[in-house]
Order: sequence, then structure tokens, then C-alpha cells
Amino acid sequence: MGAGHHGGHAHGHGVAAGRAGARHKPRLLAAFALLLGFTVVEVIGAFVTGSLALLSDAGHMLTDVLGLGMALAAIHLADRAEQRTHHTFGLYRLEILAALANAVLLFGLALYVAVEALRRFADPAEVTSGAMLVVAVLGLAANVAAFFILRDGARESLNVEGAYLEVVADTLGSLGVIVAAIAIGATGWEWIDPAVGVAVGVFILPRTWKLAGRAIRILVQAAPPGTDIEELGADLGAIDGVVDVHDLHVWTLTSDMDVASAHIMVRAGTDPHGVLDQARVLLRDRYSIDHATFQVEPDDHHGCDDVNW
Repeated sequence: MGAGHHGGHAHGHGVAAGRAGARHKPRLLAAFALLLGFTVVEVIGAFVTGSLALLSDAGHMLTDVLGLGMALAAIHLADRAEQRTHHTFGLYRLEILAALANAVLLFGLALYVAVEALRRFADPAEVTSGAMLVVAVLGLAANVAAFFILRDGARESLNVEGAYLEVVADTLGSLGVIVAAIAIGATGWEWIDPAVGVAVGVFILPRTWKLAGRAIRILVQAAPPGTDIEELGADLGAIDGVVDVHDLHVWTLTSDMDVASAHIMVRAGTDPHGVLDQARVLLRDRYSIDHATFQVEPDDHHGCDDVNW
């Protein structure tokens, strides 16, 4: 930073918010163990009963397990202080990568179930509805338990929310499998099984699409939804003594952790400390941005035009 420049930053509880998932690590671990154990049971049950609907539900539960495992790994790595030597923002983005991977897994599963269902419509497979019903009821119980375990954390972490949404989908999926098992047992219509399998797969696609979209927005460093960059720049420019604001960037680092950086040009003789304080309070109180880095420079300084992007 050249002579006459003053740098400053605001860094409040944004980091704590970024570590929201860490506070819920015990809950994630409990849900992981619960769903992992039952995934094995449901996969075996799917092959024993020959049910595609049950296999679809087991697949969803497997993505829950994988998602929770990635969430736990991301939280562990993001919370390692020594990583900051090489990763100056920590490893918070691993949480977002895990959420995106979760969405991709769900899309892949839905495609597989759709293809398998088409084959079964043409050549229906025999399904043991009684055993199918028992396994589906147990699956419902496991999903309901995981639902309550993850519910609080879903409000604070995108990755926990991803796992939570999958559990919600699985809960409804288990209900669908229960209905299918009862209907098959009462009517003998084997086509109900692949139909429910497809319905379970299609049901979660809108939620998965939304989750993937949010993760991608963060990864491409788009401005947080609802943040008006022009308005923010104008608010900074309205601070007493400020004559120009440029190189303004606002992006999301991880769940509930928005960050910003800007060059603020002031009239010669303006107290840079006062400008920094006002800018910090402005972003914190009006835009909920607790981590902001500012470069305050006098209006007779030249050279920033070469790096404005």
C-alpha cells in the first residue's frame, strides 16, 4: 500500500456465522450414524423385496449419508486454524462444494430411477409388499428422527440445509413407499412400485435445483441475493469527505458470511479513521456485512485506474 493510503477492515461475528455448521457437528454425527445404519437395512430390503420404490428411497438415504459425511469433513477442515497459512480465507468453501456435490448426486439418482422405472413398466417385477411395508415404516422412523436432529442447523448452514432437505424428501419418500406397499398388497398391481419410485425421484428435483443454484452463486462470487451494489456504493459515497468509491466487490464466502472490499477516495485532509469507522458501521448495520476491507486514498492519488476490475 503506497504512501498516503490507509487500509482497514471490519471483522465481527461473520466468521462465527461462517462456522455455523461446526456448532451442529454432534447433531450431524448423530444423524450420519443413524442414517448410515438404516441405509444398509433398506438396501438389503430393496433387493429382498424387489422394490424399485424402496431402492429409490434407499438411494436417497445413501445420498443423505454421503452429504452428511461431506458436511462433517468440510466442517472439520474449515475449522483447522493451521490451514490459514495456505488458505487465507480458511476452507469455508468446502461446505459449499459439498452442498453442490450433494445436489449432483441427487440429480444422478433421479435419472437412474427414471431409466429403471421405464424398463420395469415394460417388464414388471414381482414385489414382496409385506416386507416392503415393514422396511418402509422403519425408514420413515429413521428419517423423522434425523429430521428433528438437523432442523435447527438447517437455518444457519447451507450444507446442513442440504442434508436437511434430503431428509425431508426421504421422509415423504418413505410415506410414498408405505402407500405403494399397501396398494400393491391390496390390488396386486406391480406397476405401482416403479411409478412411486419415479415420483419419489421427481419430487426432490425442484429443491435440489434450488440448492445447486445457491451453491453455484456462491462459487462464482455473485453478489448476495437482495444486495444492491449500486445502492451500497452510493451509501459509501455519501459518507462525509468521500469523493469516489471504486473497486467495490461484495460476495458470499460461505453460509451467512458475506464479505466486501472497496477503494474509498476522500478529499485531501479528511480523517481516514473516521471514514473507516463510518463505512464499517454502514456495512454492518445496513447490509449485515461484518467482514469488509477498505482502502482509503486521497483524491490526489493516481494509479488505481490500472487495477479497477
